[in-house]
Amino acid sequence: MNMKQLVPVLVLVALAAACSQKSTPVAEPAAEAPAAAATPDAGVQQAATASQESSEPAGAPSDPSLQRMAGIPESVQLPAGRWQAGKNYQPIVPAQTTNADPGQVEILEFLWLGCPHCYDLNPYVEAWRKKLPAYVKFSQLHVTWGDARDQQARLFFTLEAMGRDDLIAKAFDEIHRRGNNLLGANAAASQQLHVTFAVANGVNRADFEREYNGFAVNTRMQRAGELTRRYRIDSVPTVIVNGKYRTDAGMAGGNAELTQLLSDLAAGEKSR
Repeated sequence: MNMKQLVPVLVLVALAAACSQKSTPVAEPAAEAPAAAATPDAGVQQAATASQESSEPAGAPSDPSLQRMAGIPESVQLPAGRWQAGKNYQPIVPAQTTNADPGQVEILEFLWLGCPHCYDLNPYVEAWRKKLPAYVKFSQLHVTWGDARDQQARLFFTLEAMGRDDLIAKAFDEIHRRGNNLLGANAAASQQLHVTFAVANGVNRADFEREYNGFAVNTRMQRAGELTRRYRIDSVPTVIVNGKYRTDAGMAGGNAELTQLLSDLAAGEKSR
């Protein structure tokens, strides 16, 4: 097997354990398809660590009040039954403000296009979101951890800003099924890969390039960064419900279970 054949294989193996912010870089040849958590340098570096690993976000501001667990107040617990506070979901104390309108319940999913667990969860989320009641305001946010994952975030938010959310699933497929991580040796090289991907999927090149570094995408990137820091997101996929609860598929017991838990938490919030 030559180098061109070997690199995509190594990339896919590394992706199987790369959903945490804290990582150990592994050098890859700059000319080949880089790993999903690549950091631009003379070569491309790849992040590979165990998923759902808890770590303090690098450079995160000290905020002892955020997500401070002070027992589990009854006001943030679901009625006794299937879900247990502290096991299936963690209350966030104090609760954080949201961007939802009065009467709405905000649900935020933090993800990363290069994360295999996010990829596995995505079909469940897409099926679930189609059945959501009007009072649920659901958004997906790509993490911005200050490395090459930010380049994939820019692709994600450009597609969203253009109303081409349907291509997000195709971007997941491109990375996890075809071994093309949509990352270059630097930001400019990544942009060219993103343009190529978009055009191949029917997006107008000029429109895509205009949005890519435009106000709407830059605003989305900024908001994603702020919320990633506010909620101390250090592993993905992670879901925040109404600024009060943090959970993931592992805590819920599986992908299908997670979507049911989210619905139940949202319904509980609506009834308060």
